[in-house]
Amino acid sequence: MSDKDDIIAISAAAPAEVSEIDLYQRREKIYTRKIEGFFQRVRLFTGWPLLVGYFALPWINLGDTPAVLFDLPARKFHVLTMTFWPQDFVMLAFLLMIAAFALFTVTAFAGRVWCGYTCPQTVWTAIFMWIEQKFEGSRLQRMKLDQEPMSLAKFRKKTLKHAGWITVALATGITFIGYFTPIRQLVPDLFSGQAGSWATAWSIFFTCATYINAAYMREQVCTYMCPYARFQSAMFDANTLIVSYDAARGEPRGSRRQDAPRNTTQGDCVDCQLCVQVCPTGIDIRDGLQYQCIGCALCIDACNSIMDKMGYDRGLVSYTSENKLQGLTTKILRPRLVGYVTVLLVMVSVFSYTLAARNLLEFNVIRDRNQLFIEQADGSVDNVYTLHIVNKDALEHSVAIEVLDIHADIVGATELLIPGGEMREHSLRLRVPPEALQRPGQDLRFRVTQRDNPEVSAERESRFITPF
Repeated sequence: MSDKDDIIAISAAAPAEVSEIDLYQRREKIYTRKIEGFFQRVRLFTGWPLLVGYFALPWINLGDTPAVLFDLPARKFHVLTMTFWPQDFVMLAFLLMIAAFALFTVTAFAGRVWCGYTCPQTVWTAIFMWIEQKFEGSRLQRMKLDQEPMSLAKFRKKTLKHAGWITVALATGITFIGYFTPIRQLVPDLFSGQAGSWATAWSIFFTCATYINAAYMREQVCTYMCPYARFQSAMFDANTLIVSYDAARGEPRGSRRQDAPRNTTQGDCVDCQLCVQVCPTGIDIRDGLQYQCIGCALCIDACNSIMDKMGYDRGLVSYTSENKLQGLTTKILRPRLVGYVTVLLVMVSVFSYTLAARNLLEFNVIRDRNQLFIEQADGSVDNVYTLHIVNKDALEHSVAIEVLDIHADIVGATELLIPGGEMREHSLRLRVPPEALQRPGQDLRFRVTQRDNPEVSAERESRFITPF
């Protein structure tokens, strides 16, 4: 039996009843029905690029380093051609703030489109539901299968379904760890038993987390665990686009034959319950805006398919605003949205400038304090310094070291070759002849410059100590 056979006749609506809800009641499994339509194709085109990017990025190497690698032991984050160090974490915090304001902006304009189209919980749940439908059949077939006693056929279908779920969960968990450990080495080590205990434990943890969240918890993550569902209403207004049911057009609802003449005493809603059957959180959109709604538009495609069969206009359930439902004009440019967009543009501009102007060469100078100075036989004085030079670029560079503001000779190498995204520790001496010595010492500056691009340089201050 296919999904198209689910609805042959449309039953009459039952009157709404007010009932008490037990917060500790056992969860009732939601059997979603497969539906196709415009918005589901949009979800397909938004979900697949994210999935491909998630699974492919750790496998792509730029030189000897993965395109994205969060190397926690070395305290380095490699993102495409850039390497970020702990001192750059303020940029990470700023990026998270930009992401938050982007979410606020999109929510103020179009509701929970993030949840419906790009949220990982939604995307992975859709994958698990697709696997479930492939092995167990349509909505009615799955309901019937769960009510049947265990048999060989049922065991085979359940086994294949769970095998598919575990495969996807395992790939997800290993890929996630691949963002922190080079995945080209991680995968063979895991399957040969040579991976470290931490890599193995975290891979198992995220595999189990994916399996539990996408296979069993599903809508409960959105309803009870996700904080976004709770505070989203603070960003909504009467002009926000939300998935809504047009009660003025649809009521009074009632069943009728597909070829029945238009009845002016009835609304366009035929009470087919299809909008409820396709909803991944199990709500009835006709009850009004609810925090469980993730804006996935499954109910819109389902309702539009029924309107097409009945010969009615589409849009009984649609992306619309509260003002439009009340016959008012929807205002796109409004103070809240303009404020969000302005702040977002300013933050993106500042972040882009900061990222573009970021110095790819950084170093620190530490003077040897165990031995303040070393006197030579000819009266000259040495001070010992240690330089920690960081090449933040993804490419290897040769750097030159020079000293400013003091007449001194550098005893030690003045050129170093530093690989991309690496740090080098280099010790050297500064030797000042007797005639150039000053009391009680002298301030100086070290300068490190890229040989192939002199515009990239950095300076640090230090001090030369004398015996006077």
